[in-house]
Amino acid sequence: MRGGNRKGAGRKNVPDSQKKHPRNIYLTDDIYQEIMSTEVNDCNNFSQKCVELIQIGLYKLREGMQMSKIDKSKSIYMNDQIVECTTQKNNQLTFIDLFAGIGGIRKGFEDSNTTCVFSSEWDKYAAKTYEANYGEIPYGDITKINSKDIPNHDVLLAGFPCQPFSNIGKREGFSHETQGTLFFDVLRILKEKQPKMFLLENVKGLLTNDNGNTFNVIMEKLSGELGYNTFHKVLDAQNFGLPQRRERVVIVGFRPDLCITDFEFPNGNSNVKVPISSILEKNPKGYTISKHLQNSYLFKKDDGKPQLVDFDSDIQVNTLVASYHKIQRLTGTFVKDGDTGVRLFSELEAKRLMGFPDDFVVPVSRTQMYRQFGNSVAVPMMRAVADTMKETLIKAENKMKPITDLTYV
Repeated sequence: MRGGNRKGAGRKNVPDSQKKHPRNIYLTDDIYQEIMSTEVNDCNNFSQKCVELIQIGLYKLREGMQMSKIDKSKSIYMNDQIVECTTQKNNQLTFIDLFAGIGGIRKGFEDSNTTCVFSSEWDKYAAKTYEANYGEIPYGDITKINSKDIPNHDVLLAGFPCQPFSNIGKREGFSHETQGTLFFDVLRILKEKQPKMFLLENVKGLLTNDNGNTFNVIMEKLSGELGYNTFHKVLDAQNFGLPQRRERVVIVGFRPDLCITDFEFPNGNSNVKVPISSILEKNPKGYTISKHLQNSYLFKKDDGKPQLVDFDSDIQVNTLVASYHKIQRLTGTFVKDGDTGVRLFSELEAKRLMGFPDDFVVPVSRTQMYRQFGNSVAVPMMRAVADTMKETLIKAENKMKPITDLTYV
């Protein structure tokens, strides 16, 4: 068919204001991949999607979106100017929660700008408590989950099992048949998914286990094999507003392309301590220790053991351990209260010792409750570390160096 001189045929004259011109744009691979994986109207290529997303962002800004509410960790550099992403998806820092327990690390890390995309916990009782508080059932044995099946994420959280490295019980390290190698599940997921950063927590004994070899293996794998810029420090819960002495080693790492070569851990405040008396409740029912057990075991020796506190005590107590339900005189702390004069910490007090909110749901037995809190983390301490990590990440991404040539066209 011949075009002829029909109406609308031929090259159209486009006003200069509507003509498209090439512009330089600098962005990270993560943002590029996110743009390409996003369904945007009828856009099929990178250029079309960029134009449409920018128009959407400008429209929302004109509608009165406050710039202060935009996540500064998600930025695109255009003509040396920062254009903040405005979609809700980009405002969320995604994370996974491994060896989750009852979600202590999650409780410290999670906020309105984060989204948990995967969790794993093999213990059915801990999983029950996790579900009751977070509304999701964590996946089971992480060793049976393929790394490729785990969702992509920005942050990996893991309190990998403490038992092989603890001062209490057997000091087996990586020779432990079932738990000693679970750290390597963290490694395989980091290697496969390469999140921007990770947060790990373990007992202080990790540093000295097997004459330091265990910790050296961990750091060599994280830094040497995977290339993460990795930092560690021993922190004490009593410096973060808890009435408990609880030293734990915290390990954080950042992907090498972020160029984060320095990380300063929060120290808390060692000059302001919370007394144990401030979290005690009067005569809770069901926690008394019998007179017979007191006389035959707890106070059989005049050696100052076990540690006893009352409503006037201004000290920070011994570390709450997972075996607290066994009423151990050497490691336990008990309260001068109740029908028999001495009792265990109540459920409410255990929550407060670890920094969990009073309304945290505990749908398990008393024995399981003590195990779960004793195996968990000091929530305020984790929150302080998490906040510092987020701030460090934002600064690093905002300092992203522009690329001279646009690769993605």
